Amino acid sequence: METLASRANGSSGLARGTNQSGMRDANERLVLSLLRREPGRSKSEIARLTALSLQTVSVIMRGLEEDGLLRRLEPKRGKIGQPSVPMALDPEGAFSFGVKIGRRSAELVLIDFLGNPRGMLRRAYRYPEPTETVKFVSEGVAELRSSLSPEQDKRITGLGIAMPFELWSWADAAGAPREVMEAWRHRQIREDIQASLPFPVYVENDATAACGAELVFGNRDGIGEIGDFIYFYLGAFAGGGIVLNNSLYAGRSGNAGALGSMPVPSRDGPRQLIDVASLAALEALLISQGHDGSRLWSNPDDWDDIGSSVDIWMEQAASALAYAIAAASSVIDFEAAVIDGWMPPFERGRLVGAVRSALSRIDAEGLELPAVFEGTVGSNARALGAASLPLADRFLFGSGIIATRI
Repeated sequence: METLASRANGSSGLARGTNQSGMRDANERLVLSLLRREPGRSKSEIARLTALSLQTVSVIMRGLEEDGLLRRLEPKRGKIGQPSVPMALDPEGAFSFGVKIGRRSAELVLIDFLGNPRGMLRRAYRYPEPTETVKFVSEGVAELRSSLSPEQDKRITGLGIAMPFELWSWADAAGAPREVMEAWRHRQIREDIQASLPFPVYVENDATAACGAELVFGNRDGIGEIGDFIYFYLGAFAGGGIVLNNSLYAGRSGNAGALGSMPVPSRDGPRQLIDVASLAALEALLISQGHDGSRLWSNPDDWDDIGSSVDIWMEQAASALAYAIAAASSVIDFEAAVIDGWMPPFERGRLVGAVRSALSRIDAEGLELPAVFEGTVGSNARALGAASLPLADRFLFGSGIIATRI
């Protein structure tokens, strides 16, 4: 008998289900995950794609609909027989919070079951302080919850935190007082935030969370059904993640995809990707040319009038990213490389074009280099990825998002 670990032959790319008793929870996750990726499927189509019996699927979907997690779409009428009823996730079925704690800013977002933002708060700073961060989150959650009805509030599944691991190690790079950053070493930030909330709190590395957002909420129309890809997110520092078989791969210690540490060539000799492709490098370049570098952090969509610094940084970042992609491809045969970041979509498109060009100049004999695409989530990927953690833990199957929970 097929198990949940077996792959389906259909286009869903999800595992097959099982008709054995005691597996309803796993099968519910499977159905919800399939409809998240392919909304509008009917019961018979879901039964075919999951290898579950039609009776099993009917029972599962009836229960999910009664729980408010699924909704019916307009029936599709064929030439013969009863019209099929497409089903989809109900956006009102669940809500979750996500908070991104970055080196230059913090964001708090409230999303619905489809990943649509229902509210967002943002705070820019020179460097993150633990006490102020906890205050921002607790007050922000209260403010955003006040916009929900009592029924919606009861459907909050949790809050996810996306933040750099060992934040205290980046004091010099962040330009922060060492004693302030050292305070992060001795704070249990997840527990501090949990203390003021009635729902569970999760935590994940910020770049890994951004990769999870692309996996869970990304638009596959332009990229296609790609199961294996390497992902780069360029924020204050550069990082990334790895997706294998449509699941986020965290590795033995949860640090897989720590792409910022990858050695790359540069004009000054070998350096790490984080030193060349991060926005901290662009900020330093702006300051050296007499510009205000802090403007990068207040609005990711406003890079107007910052001069030739962007062109210089982009050339260097594209070369470094191309080498990182080629090096990673010698280990894992990725289908695609996806690049996103805290930047305007136009500049992201320019960067991806420059990476493609740089990649074409690398001696890659013996390798089949991946196609390079723009990310589809955008500057809010880390916060949205954080918000996906509670949803994935409670409802989804095959997302592969691994997070630590209280």
